Amino acid sequence: MYEGVVQDLIDELGRLPGVGPKSAQRIAFHLLQADPVDVRRLADVLIEVKQRVKFCNICFNVSEEETCRICRDPRRDPTVLCVVEEYKDVVAIERTREFRGRYHVLGGAISPIDGIGPDQLRIRELMTRLNDTQLTEIILATDPNLEGEATATYLTRQLAPLGLTVTRLASGLPVGGDLEYADEVTLGRAFAGRRAAQ
Repeated sequence: MYEGVVQDLIDELGRLPGVGPKSAQRIAFHLLQADPVDVRRLADVLIEVKQRVKFCNICFNVSEEETCRICRDPRRDPTVLCVVEEYKDVVAIERTREFRGRYHVLGGAISPIDGIGPDQLRIRELMTRLNDTQLTEIILATDPNLEGEATATYLTRQLAPLGLTVTRLASGLPVGGDLEYADEVTLGRAFAGRRAAQ
């Protein structure tokens, strides 16, 4: 334990996701040794991002304007909607350059153990968006874990009566992976999702 403000800094850094106690300590001491101009620039950016960044009022992605650049882009396919858990998922999908539709960010996944049910997510807003008659397909791109599967199952049940095509991202073995290291669920999904060799 360190004294005063140094320990406060370590504690605050440790509250960030993915930052454990040792990483928090390393970052804190890096900041202590850094040039004050660099530290001020970091502090300014943190304050500015909290002041300027908001959520798109259509898809709930992060944006500096009322609507994000994807929702404003007239070249995007308005008939396909990809439902994701978090904002970072939009970035991951966009990096593939395979999807040209629009998004809906739920803000998490159903997780009863963490007290997160459907009412804590943006499912109500999703259902409101479905009043758009242009939509023909909903792609459920939730994580392939227990919470993501629960969310996809819940959404599939909610969307079934609407007559839209509801699809789920394929899951299975990663490229470059070894069969011997794949867990049973991943290997099972790979078999279930197999396709004709070309």
